[in-house]
Amino acid sequence: MTNFAASTIDAPMTDENFEELLAESLGEDDRFEGKVLSGTIIRVDGDVAVIDVGLKSEGRVPLKEFGQGKEGDLSAGDVVDVFIERFEDRDGMIRLSREKARREEAWTLLEKSFEATERVNGVIFGRVKGGFIVDLQGAVAFLPGSQVDIRPVRDIAPLMGTPQPFQILKMDRARNNIVVSRRAVLEETRAEARAELISGLKEGDILEGVVKNITDYGAFVDLGGVDGLLHVTDIAWRRINHPSEALQVGQTVKVQVIRFNSETQRISLGMKQLESDPWDGIAAKYPVGAKFTGRVTNITDYGAFVELEPGVEGLVHVSEMSWTKKNIHPGKIVSTSQEVEVMVLDTDSEKRRISLGLKQCGNNPWDAFLAETPIGSVVEGEIKNITEFGLFIGLQGDIDGMAHLSDLSWDKPGEEAIAEYNKGDVVKAKVLDVDVEKERISLGIKQLTEDPFEGTLSSLKRGAIVTCTVTKIVDNGIEVNVDGMPGFIRKAELSRDRSEQRPDRFATGEKVDAKITQIDSASRRLTLSVKALEVADEKQALADFGSSDSGASLGDILGAALQERKAAAEEAAAKDDGEGDKS
Repeated sequence: MTNFAASTIDAPMTDENFEELLAESLGEDDRFEGKVLSGTIIRVDGDVAVIDVGLKSEGRVPLKEFGQGKEGDLSAGDVVDVFIERFEDRDGMIRLSREKARREEAWTLLEKSFEATERVNGVIFGRVKGGFIVDLQGAVAFLPGSQVDIRPVRDIAPLMGTPQPFQILKMDRARNNIVVSRRAVLEETRAEARAELISGLKEGDILEGVVKNITDYGAFVDLGGVDGLLHVTDIAWRRINHPSEALQVGQTVKVQVIRFNSETQRISLGMKQLESDPWDGIAAKYPVGAKFTGRVTNITDYGAFVELEPGVEGLVHVSEMSWTKKNIHPGKIVSTSQEVEVMVLDTDSEKRRISLGLKQCGNNPWDAFLAETPIGSVVEGEIKNITEFGLFIGLQGDIDGMAHLSDLSWDKPGEEAIAEYNKGDVVKAKVLDVDVEKERISLGIKQLTEDPFEGTLSSLKRGAIVTCTVTKIVDNGIEVNVDGMPGFIRKAELSRDRSEQRPDRFATGEKVDAKITQIDSASRRLTLSVKALEVADEKQALADFGSSDSGASLGDILGAALQERKAAAEEAAAKDDGEGDKS
């Protein structure tokens, strides 16, 4: 014993001896730092587990590193894998980590999956700038926002906390960096589903899909790997102005394949085809003449559309909206969503059209006017408008009647007579005619007085010879007056002799004998002819003074006739002078 101590004391301590003694004491246990070893739980002490990994010291691992819900399942004797963070800390204990051991295990498995391009399962559990954090069975990976789904996802909440497959895009163990994609998995699955769906797709199939996108002309529906177009006209039987009125993105809908082009792989879908057509038996459901209540759905320049039931609309043309309001925009009579009563005027089930009338559900003012004001009645109203063909006079019931130019005056031309009236004047008129179907009322102002020429007309007959007074010389003839009634002699009727057929050889105020060839009672106007009178005189002269065997010339005959007419005229003049002297 003494020899050992002496030898020990006598031997000097060097750095080399100390290093050797330390290495001998520790052995090569420090080589395990950064490695994963299997250890045995010696005991559970509070919130930590004491683990023996076969080295000179034990280590402690917080129970929370074993995962939620597993703390109570641990007991002495359990074998677990742990990561050697540090061989010996200042307390002389080995620093262990269960979490890092799990991570190392996960990295090893993930590297194998990455090399084999296999999918891995993970859980989205957090959000970071530009994306999300994914737990890949212990390893933490980054999921970029663009790789979450095939289309942008507004709400990520339903995806968080749910195990899902991912594809590893990049791994860097040195930087502890893993990038994954959920979109790549969905695209691959989508391609498989698309091929399977297209191979068995046919027109008439009823499928379930999700509204992917909405446009002005329809909606695109994801059928599970392939999109189909649901046109706005095929969403519902009722009128839909925009698809967003009936659909929203993300909505699950049931659709029917109505057209499928296998070459272009274009699919046309329909929703309304899954419901019964409301136009079936429409004529029996809405007979002509029946009245119904509907809702105004759309207003145009030419009328308003009224919905009688979902999917069934009829058009009220602008001409059928009001009895009295003409040339007015339909929007000033009805408004959108207004409930109105309409009458069915016509139905066409093939063209899917129903003609409706709004005014027919109210009283016809022309019927009411005729009932209260029979033909021949005198009415009074304000001149609403003056046109080139007459006066429009406002009457009761907010309707108008028209007094034509020819019914304004007995003795004045219509153009002159209408100049005497002004818009806004209140006038009286007689009801001449009422046409309910054409919505016309004919009025007359001159009919309020007796016809001053009625006696003259009754005394004049066609073929009668009268003396006219020239009132006006025109290029194509002369205007004359016969006892107050106007008449006209055309240029070709001024003389039998062509050289004498000149209006300028007559003068205003000159007396002319002529024969009446036509009487127009409506316009109170005569048509006369000097030529016809000369022809008649010639025939009469031949009858009175000549014969086929007398040998007299035509000049002699006409001379004798003219001489006789002159003598008769002189005799009549002398007689008139004698009566004048007596008076």
